[in-house]
Amino acid sequence: MSLHRLGVVGPLVALLLACLFFSLQTSRFLSGDNFALILQQVMVVGVLAIGQSLVILTAGIDLSCGMVMALGSVVMTTLATRSGVPPLVAIAGGVAVTGAIGLANGLLVTRVKLPPFIVTLGMMNIAFALTQLVSKSQTVTDLPPLLLWLGTSARIGRTPIAYGVLAMLALYVVAWWLLRNTAAGRHVYAVGNHREAARLSGINTERVLLAVYTLAGVCAGLAALLAVARTGVGDPQAGQTENLDTVTAVVLGGTSLFGGRGVIIGSLLGALIVGVFRNGLTLMGVSSVYQILITGVLVILAVATDQWSRRPA
Repeated sequence: MSLHRLGVVGPLVALLLACLFFSLQTSRFLSGDNFALILQQVMVVGVLAIGQSLVILTAGIDLSCGMVMALGSVVMTTLATRSGVPPLVAIAGGVAVTGAIGLANGLLVTRVKLPPFIVTLGMMNIAFALTQLVSKSQTVTDLPPLLLWLGTSARIGRTPIAYGVLAMLALYVVAWWLLRNTAAGRHVYAVGNHREAARLSGINTERVLLAVYTLAGVCAGLAALLAVARTGVGDPQAGQTENLDTVTAVVLGGTSLFGGRGVIIGSLLGALIVGVFRNGLTLMGVSSVYQILITGVLVILAVATDQWSRRPA
């Protein structure tokens, strides 16, 4: 079987091998509570990775998603606590802000014709500055219960599963179905494969890119709600590593950085691979420095594999 046909099989095998390795290294790894913890730890990056996957499938990249998420979290928490806005309206406000930033990214890429790398790198700094201004560089606390609900858990058997994890899984199912079964999903792949050819075939490529970047912004807003629910605060210092974490998850999940190839479920598997490695290494007492080192090696190997698979047989 050729590498580009492996789909999610490669990431799934890698995830199972990682679980097997850590289960042999520490007896604390194979437990329902530990797996529930891993899922809770990756749910924020997992939702961000949905938006990142859509962008990368069109041969773009979003380096701003982490800081946009942080901005969304302080907007919704500030509205709910300091402005007295009803929690549902505050959540909608936060998601609207992140969606608007995603739309701005898309407009700069499609209308001004700026490279996605430059656009989202600049937007990352803008979002960071706005986050500090909105929050006044202070953590937002004393949140209403509705903002924290997704951080609570339901028991499946004896294992507590956070509602946020269930929401993440539901979002992946929706994204997978849309990409697989709708014309819009096929257009995303077509634009990533060859943008000019897609345009000549009648696809409105600018509309596709605008939609993709806007959806990435909406995903950042949903991830912001999950981050708030998990931590219990609106943290202006959040989101500083999530942009690279999402790229790591997407690449490990088998989506090509050159666009046009990948399965959205692979991004979930990629996020789980990173989560399993960090959790397992922590249980083994390995320093966090080495965890970052191993993650970097995994990304390079995944990109090298993608490059190799694109070579003619």
